[in-house]
Amino acid sequence: MLKAKTFVKKTKRGNIIKVVREHYLRDDLSCGSLLCDKCPHLSPAKLSELQKAESSLFPKAHYLVIDTNVALHQIDFLEDHNITDVIVLQTVLQEVKHLNDSLYKRIRTVIENNSKRFFVLCNEHHRATYIDREPNESCNDRNDRAIRVATSWYEEHLKHLDIDIVLLTNDNENRDKAIKAGLKSYQVMDYVKSLKGCENLIDHLSVQEKGDKTSTVHDKKVMFDEHLSLYDIKMGVKSNRYHQGKFEASRENYLEGFVSCTAYDKQVIVRGLKNLNRAVHEDVVAIEVFPKSQWVGSSGTVRLDEKMDEEEDLNTMPDAESSIYVRPTGRIIGIIKRNWRNYCGVLLPTVNTEKTRHIFIPSEKRIPRIRIETRQADVLMSHRIIVSVDCWPRSSRYPLGHFIRDIGPMGDRDTEEEVLLLEHDVPHLPFSKSVLNGLPKLPWTIPDYEFVLREDLRNTSVCSVDPPGCTDIDDALHYKPLPNGNCQVGVHIADLSYFVRPGTALDLEAQKRGTSVYLCDKRIDMVPEVLSSNLCSLRANEDRLSFSGIWEMTKEGEIVSRRFCKTVIRSVAALTYAEAQILIDDKSRTDALSVGLRGLNELAKKLKKRRIEAGALTLASPEVRFHIDSETHDPIGIETKELKETNSMIEEFMLLANCEVARHIEKEFPQCAVLRRHPAPPLTNFDLLVNAAAVKGIQVKCSTNAELAYSLENANIPGDPFFNILLRIVSTRCMMQLFTSVQECCRKTNISTTV
Repeated sequence: MLKAKTFVKKTKRGNIIKVVREHYLRDDLSCGSLLCDKCPHLSPAKLSELQKAESSLFPKAHYLVIDTNVALHQIDFLEDHNITDVIVLQTVLQEVKHLNDSLYKRIRTVIENNSKRFFVLCNEHHRATYIDREPNESCNDRNDRAIRVATSWYEEHLKHLDIDIVLLTNDNENRDKAIKAGLKSYQVMDYVKSLKGCENLIDHLSVQEKGDKTSTVHDKKVMFDEHLSLYDIKMGVKSNRYHQGKFEASRENYLEGFVSCTAYDKQVIVRGLKNLNRAVHEDVVAIEVFPKSQWVGSSGTVRLDEKMDEEEDLNTMPDAESSIYVRPTGRIIGIIKRNWRNYCGVLLPTVNTEKTRHIFIPSEKRIPRIRIETRQADVLMSHRIIVSVDCWPRSSRYPLGHFIRDIGPMGDRDTEEEVLLLEHDVPHLPFSKSVLNGLPKLPWTIPDYEFVLREDLRNTSVCSVDPPGCTDIDDALHYKPLPNGNCQVGVHIADLSYFVRPGTALDLEAQKRGTSVYLCDKRIDMVPEVLSSNLCSLRANEDRLSFSGIWEMTKEGEIVSRRFCKTVIRSVAALTYAEAQILIDDKSRTDALSVGLRGLNELAKKLKKRRIEAGALTLASPEVRFHIDSETHDPIGIETKELKETNSMIEEFMLLANCEVARHIEKEFPQCAVLRRHPAPPLTNFDLLVNAAAVKGIQVKCSTNAELAYSLENANIPGDPFFNILLRIVSTRCMMQLFTSVQECCRKTNISTTV
């Protein structure tokens, strides 16, 4: 069946045009029930009669239909393994996708889990469930009516199977209309209470569903100012009365926060709970900046939130610094976008574990405490748990949230590692079956046709230099003297692109992970181990596919010619930094490997000297090594890694390869070239560094790369060798976040001086 939607709209030029859109309706869409013998089941049916949890409200089989309100606010309830056989309407999915993309992805994940038995009905294209919008009817009311119509159709369609259709909604008006129409409709809380053996599931419900009286300001003391509407904020920003920026809470002082906005060089400081006005770290906020006479500086003191609940005066202000460090000061008047996430932490210890209301203390110090309700406090009190924030009403000292799951006992190694990964948003779940299905089968050998398409360098003396115990060897080098007195240098990178094709499940998962993450006793791989530690690891005496950059260079490190090609290599040695250093230092060794390493080392020294003279910065980021107990695998010691000349050698040639490839891409593909760099930080970013050095009587200039590099090189205190390292570490905190730009071209930036 074909329906036509006709409407008129006004163009930018003021013309009125008529738009006709065709809307197709079908009769052959399945209801999704395995028990139904009426539907053709063109798509796999999922709904069964075997619910995991029995309900006292519905002793027989029943299917759940959820509305948009439930999908948006009760996602943790829907993800619970006890909730099965749920009908998700197309109307609901479209609304959720429009309102919250991250929640939409979570719901799609639940739908794709066959064990959950969630079925999507395309009610907007089903002849029996599609409805037109009535005159003067809002979009929200029309969608609610569409949900009720679909529920009614299900009830009529499956009545011969004796299956109840239950509409779950927290919208009182929608529920009243459903009941009036003869439908079975309940709030999520009522349904959860009816489930047998699922008492703890109540903890997963958001505060809106629990009906927490603290979520309103009626009969409660109003503690915070009301946030302005988005319309008022937009008008205020447009008139420069208000400013927009991202809020950063202070780690050291819970009474302070900072907002970065384009109108001011320095961050705007916000002081006091009342002025912070319920903003949470990383929220996008609107601020009103005070007159200059009210500007103050940061307190510079450590102040932790140790007060309990509403007992603190919200007008309390931290002590301000001297007037010479004043910066723009203001207050938060509205929230443009909440960036709440799930938080790891612990419950505040209490003597009475039988009470249901508890204070949750997040692991991240910049997040305020959260009030939650749980009936499992006696078990969770000594555990790390995950909590989600639901709302922050004006009448509550802390935001309100709900318990999601228990991670494990505090102090347990696996628990603490998972907290670390979760807090830094590191994907660490095992690779999915679809990803593993895209891997080559072992044993694998290089196909014969690749030797025709690639340059064969297996007879070249290639070697790798990595830390001890490294199994994911992704780069290697070679050095070969040439008859004309120059030398050939090669940098070889494992060709992962041969195994990871664009758009595959393996490619999408690698994009999501971004990089491999190293913990003290394990590694979180970006790609499965069969690639990272085997087929794409340039192990010694094994044929491997690689992408190579090969340069002819003079003895002074000047590049004569360059080429890039796909190759097949066979590494002659997989060395550690210490082993490579021994071969370089032992002048009695004259084999090709030792001679090549010495040649690479000499070139690296000249390349580094040239970079530093051009103004390159050398910043300190000391690496550490953990000593692991052989039986328990627990870390028992830590030491700073000793840096050798070979560390610098590898670093220099990786920088050379990156710069050369960047220039080549910019030359050959100027429209597709992406510049990846750290933008120059504003001078105010260096205040901490300059002040720290000034305390010791050392002047640090930071107007240019060269000035900062020169200042750091000469910032030494006799008898204190770690002072210079400390300043370099502080310098890294002053830098800007990595930035990529398609518009900027490499020609505008001297790459060799900005590395």
